[in-house]
Amino acid sequence: MAGTGVDPLVRAEHFIWLTARVLEQRRFAHRFLDGDPDPVETALTAYRNEDGGYAHALEPDLRGPVSQPLHTAHALSVLDSIGRCEGLRVERICRYLSDVSTKEGALPALLPLQRGYPAAPFVPLVDDPPAELLATGPIVGLLHRNEVWHAWLFRATDFCWSAVDALEQSHPYEIEAAIAFLDGVPDRTRAERAADRLGRLVRGQRLAVLDPARRAEYPVAPGYAPGEHHFPHDYARTPGSLARRWFTDGELERSLDHLAAEQQEDGGWPVNWRQWAPGTALEGRPLVTLRALETLRSYGRPLG
Repeated sequence: MAGTGVDPLVRAEHFIWLTARVLEQRRFAHRFLDGDPDPVETALTAYRNEDGGYAHALEPDLRGPVSQPLHTAHALSVLDSIGRCEGLRVERICRYLSDVSTKEGALPALLPLQRGYPAAPFVPLVDDPPAELLATGPIVGLLHRNEVWHAWLFRATDFCWSAVDALEQSHPYEIEAAIAFLDGVPDRTRAERAADRLGRLVRGQRLAVLDPARRAEYPVAPGYAPGEHHFPHDYARTPGSLARRWFTDGELERSLDHLAAEQQEDGGWPVNWRQWAPGTALEGRPLVTLRALETLRSYGRPLG
């Protein structure tokens, strides 16, 4: 972190007010300035479509007005962060998820409705997209963690278990999706066993940079941007995550030190994935900044 002498949270606040969308500004105010959750939900509602899904570049790498599972997962994470993942709003979301699921009862990463609207080149657009753990796991885990019960969850949960059990070769974002599922699913004994196996896979395939000073020695997954590494804190975003058990105290502390040091002169954190349009990079940085602040705070790191 640049030695400006100004608290990290103060610098981040300036960055958020300067660059962030209204939604991220209100999320920051709620999480770090004791703001009311109502303005967060009001801002989020602007991204909702009549079909119950979300769109309008809520997930910045997908542009346009058509609902997509990745946008809807983002919306659920926002509702979760303000304690409102319940009631009619979530019933409508689950109805949308049911409508767009594949024959397996799970979610594709990108529906072909996106055709004709801008999207990141690293998100494949096909006519008959398969169900993916990447899209389904975080949603299923979040809904279970919030004790949401809906018919859609039964088959989607079975799909996620099968996908997790089948993982032998993987990549960081898929592992993140798997651990998001395992952190929320009700069968804790099975989740712990599965997480233990995934931890061995992550270490065996070197999917986490365990020493940031030697990051250049770690591989980058095919299709990722140069330098798009993942660190222990990317998997274990809170101390209560099952992924926390994958790393020693020293490995995690080095990871958190690295995360804190990544704060830039302007107060925000950098985007490390492939940047394909100016607007997406601008909108992505406040999201990354909020995530960094949440992770550091969850581990008791001083923010100011």
